[in-house]
Amino acid sequence: MQSYDVTAESTAPPDAVWKLLLNPKSWPEWSRIDALESDQSRDLSPDGRDDVGATRAFRTGNVVTTERITVLQPIHRFAYEGVENPQMADYRAVVELHELPGGGTRIRWHGTYVARRGMGWVFQWYLRRFMRAMVTGLAEHAAGLDTPPARRGRELL
Repeated sequence: MQSYDVTAESTAPPDAVWKLLLNPKSWPEWSRIDALESDQSRDLSPDGRDDVGATRAFRTGNVVTTERITVLQPIHRFAYEGVENPQMADYRAVVELHELPGGGTRIRWHGTYVARRGMGWVFQWYLRRFMRAMVTGLAEHAAGLDTPPARRGRELL
């Protein structure tokens, strides 16, 4: 069994980060995922607040992976398991949100899996980098949404 464990901090409050995790349509906005494949997903909520049991299919490049939500502890814990992934088996992941003392959120994203035979160390290196980009993208995107629009414009100058 292999694993990864990545963290990032966001200036956004936990509820803003939580909303992004629940809404699979937002994932391509803040991650390396190219698209949500709605036709291959099941039980998606039309309002972007999926529940336990929802199965989400995400495409990255030519690869489609399917994951099922297994645990929702609002604004604290989001867990899922791999249903279909050509690169790994027995995938389980958890995203934990912790409110920071001065405001903001610490995001911890960790998981375990078995890599496809012959791909062990290469896939472990790749997945750690991929997941680090996921948690960083989530933190930064949530922070940008939490910034008032007038301030966002000034940051671009």
